[in-house]
Amino acid sequence: MNASVKVVEILSAEELRRTLTRLASEVVERTRDLSQLVLLGIHSRGVPLARALARNIEVLEGVAPYVGAIDITFYRDDLDKISLRTPAKTNIPIDLTGKTVLLVDDVIFKGRTARAALNAVNEYGRPETIRLAVLVDRGHREVPIHPDFIGKQLPTAKEEIVKVYLQDYDGRDAVELMED
Repeated sequence: MNASVKVVEILSAEELRRTLTRLASEVVERTRDLSQLVLLGIHSRGVPLARALARNIEVLEGVAPYVGAIDITFYRDDLDKISLRTPAKTNIPIDLTGKTVLLVDDVIFKGRTARAALNAVNEYGRPETIRLAVLVDRGHREVPIHPDFIGKQLPTAKEEIVKVYLQDYDGRDAVELMED
């Protein structure tokens, strides 16, 4: 990392835990039938976030929602602008027709990942409702997509980087903002 890069902690591990608990409460409040809820984490960090939300929902309500993972690599319209990546495994636990699908991602920026996820979901049925939950909304949308559930609204400059660290991938939980 460049020596001149300033790192600002946005969420500590404890704040991240509390944020996920709050998000789970909001999902419970706004979901008519939790037995029809399917959480789909968008690879890669959306997957452990979806699992954490599902655990919190089960603690709150005693209902374990379905949890799966979705890879959106081949649904992106900007493959030429992003780094090369190996597609991850999509795991849809149940036919999505008639279900309430909650797409879960770590950060929403331009909105292109969420748009691609919407396209990908259509391959697995026709949900009654599709919602979007993000840990961090940093603004700067290029498509008209707005999350239904937001952990942290974080206005940023376009050149700043928001980095989410999760225990499953990084050995720690935190959200940091990196600026020059």
